[in-house]
Formats: sequence, structure tokens, C-alpha cells
Amino acid sequence: MTIGTEPIFLESDPFENFLIGQGHCVGNLVFLSGQAALDQHGQIRGVGDIDAQINQAMANIERALNAAGSGVDRIFKITVYLTDMAHFDSVMKMRERYFKKPWPADTTVGVSALALPELMVELDVIATRP
Repeated sequence: MTIGTEPIFLESDPFENFLIGQGHCVGNLVFLSGQAALDQHGQIRGVGDIDAQINQAMANIERALNAAGSGVDRIFKITVYLTDMAHFDSVMKMRERYFKKPWPADTTVGVSALALPELMVELDVIATRP
């Protein structure tokens, strides 16, 4: 581990079995691992339902950011990985629901697959903390 980083730990961490950390804080910056539709027990939520998967991923982001002393309102960069770009309208709805001006910087990428075949979206964020 690099000096000056602080790992983020969650009780009931669904990433534990994948050998992935939730994220790290570096000063007042919070870097999270990509979040998908896995609940805190590692079960996939919203199979076949992009909106449910986005909502679960955002709930995971909120949980991890809270553990880091931050929150969704402090996200300034988000990367969205979609297995089907036809779901871009759902990404727009997510932006309206969870963010406000000034909008976070955003990159949306179409990918052929994610780590598990049932996953349709993964969200990767960078935020600040006080």
C-alpha cells in the first residue's frame, strides 16, 4: 500500500471474495472501485433491469462514500460502463436523480461484458471528503 492512502472498509463487503478493495482515500480525494448491482451479501440485484441495477450500484456508492466520510453530493467524476448503449436513457435518468449542477464530469463507455454475465452496468466514481 502506498504511504498516505487510507483504505475504505465495509462490514459485509461483497468485494472480499473477488480480492478487490472498496477504494482508498488519498488526502481529501476518495477513489472507489467500480460498483455494480451486487448487494452487501454479494447477490446480484435487478437481473435484466437496468434501472434496478443502476439504483443498486448507486446505493453501493453511497454506502462506500459514507464509510469514507463523504457522500454522493461530493462526486465530481463518474465513469459509466454499459453492456448495451441502448440503455443510455437510463444513465440520463440516473444523472437527474442523483446529481445536480454543477454536474460531475462523466465518461460513458460501451463494453462487451462486465465481471459477471448478469451485470449490465458498472459505475466508477471519484469524490472529495472534508
